[in-house]
Amino acid sequence: MPASASDPYDLAVIGAGSAGLAGAVTAAELGLSVALLDGSPQHGGQFYRHPAPSLGSARPEALHHDWAAFAELRRRLEQSDVSHLSGHHVWTVTKEDHGLWAVHAVTGVDGTAERSVRVRARTVLLATGAYERQLPFPGWTLPGVVGAGGAQAMLKAGLVLPGKRVVVAGSGPLLLAVASSLAAAGAQVPAVIEAGGYLRYTRHPRALAANPQKLAEAAVHGAALLRYRVRLRLRSAVTQVHGTDRVEAVTVTRLDRDWRPVRGAGRRIECDALAVGHGLAPQIELATALGCATHPLADGTSALALDGLQETSVRGLWAAGETGGVGGAQLARSEGELAGLAAAARLYGHPVREGRVRELQRRRDRMRVFADAMTIAHAPAPGWTGWLTDDTDVCRCEEVSAGSIREAVTDLGARDARTVKLLTRAGMGWCQGRMCGTAVACLAAREGAVEPPAERRPFAVPVPLSALASLDGPAEIGPDTASGADH
Repeated sequence: MPASASDPYDLAVIGAGSAGLAGAVTAAELGLSVALLDGSPQHGGQFYRHPAPSLGSARPEALHHDWAAFAELRRRLEQSDVSHLSGHHVWTVTKEDHGLWAVHAVTGVDGTAERSVRVRARTVLLATGAYERQLPFPGWTLPGVVGAGGAQAMLKAGLVLPGKRVVVAGSGPLLLAVASSLAAAGAQVPAVIEAGGYLRYTRHPRALAANPQKLAEAAVHGAALLRYRVRLRLRSAVTQVHGTDRVEAVTVTRLDRDWRPVRGAGRRIECDALAVGHGLAPQIELATALGCATHPLADGTSALALDGLQETSVRGLWAAGETGGVGGAQLARSEGELAGLAAAARLYGHPVREGRVRELQRRRDRMRVFADAMTIAHAPAPGWTGWLTDDTDVCRCEEVSAGSIREAVTDLGARDARTVKLLTRAGMGWCQGRMCGTAVACLAAREGAVEPPAERRPFAVPVPLSALASLDGPAEIGPDTASGADH
């Protein structure tokens, strides 16, 4: 830990999920002073989200697999000198004089506390994870429609279900985990609706052979679906939600190879909730605001371009986990540890644990191959826009319909998402395009190549004007001012 509040930390880690925890404890055990910042009141990230102690959960591990790995990271964190700054929502990172980084955060449960802080550090590790990608469809704004990851978060953190009879839909392996968790917790899950398919994995036999644990995970979820009599429907999608004040039913339609609805192939399923998500998108705003290079992924999202030691194109700034492409908790832990070792080596001026570094690189490369295959297998095909009626809201914040966006493209000459935004206000609301960016880009492209949504935003989270006004003199986090940190 720094000797005083004015001294910088050796490493600031942003995000206390699998990657951030692994990076923080690894660096701390090598003698670095480390600040670990996260917006949540608890560490663990989205994957290891768990109930608050006040809920009295006797076995929080029952809703997770691989809980032992998290328990070990938590033990190491508790025994370290890491300053765990919970409830710190990082909104930007800047470069100061003398090569130091300044991490700016607002505090409180929702970031609205009357306190803005700055953490100064010699190096930074970004472990900000990912957010859920949504593709709109008629009725998706009805109460009772929640994100697939959101449904899992409700269960893991609040021990509550989104409904009694829940359809799970979208694309990606997360759907299987969500459905099995909901069913095990007492919900009736009539079906899992997967828009893609799993046969695409067979095109990558080397990735499957090198990652047998992924096949084992799939088998566990598949067995759970059989046990609870949950039907798996492939090449299908929820194309409409029915109800007035709340979800009452959904229409499930079979899709062709390009995800276009097959005419006359709709089927109605009664339910009171829908958990839907079409994969995850790397959360990279903090890095792109600093000019870090990115590269496109097969599913239309963008990830940070990283070197063999997890460093971004900006020197002194590392990234680990989903920021480099969605790959799961095990991959995130390996990358976090590798980044922690690399940061320590940079500060010490000589290599640290070279044998361990090579082992981690081999493990990372093996799992990244599978992550790439997974991205390809569940990438949305262009025909999904055929789900949308003209009155379907695409931008929920600004209530911009698909018809308005189509009019901007066909009648007003818009050819990209930015022009559509200027003409319709799509993406100008509270979420700043995180929810609707993919849909707007797809509609703007029509039949052409889809431009990846812009990820360069000046603020990574909403910021009160008071925080901006205090930029010249925010509270400095150090050993005397971090009294609320967990060690």
